[in-house]
Amino acid sequence: MVRTQIYLTSSEAQGVARVASESGRKQSEVIREAIDQYLVRLGPQDRLGRLRAGRELWKDRDDLSLETLRDEFERF
Repeated sequence: MVRTQIYLTSSEAQGVARVASESGRKQSEVIREAIDQYLVRLGPQDRLGRLRAGRELWKDRDDLSLETLRDEFERF
């Protein structure tokens, strides 16, 4: 393990302390678990899974064309 220091807001620190107390674990364990879950959620496979799940969102829409969408995005 590598030792590191982080700054938490008071509400974050209170939340970590509460979760640690309720679960009977050390605060460092709670923080490591939260970081692990965050990294898994942002991992490439999860990103691909989210993209695949999202591709079905607009499949039944016929009110927008690809050209209309492109024009809208060009504004930004």
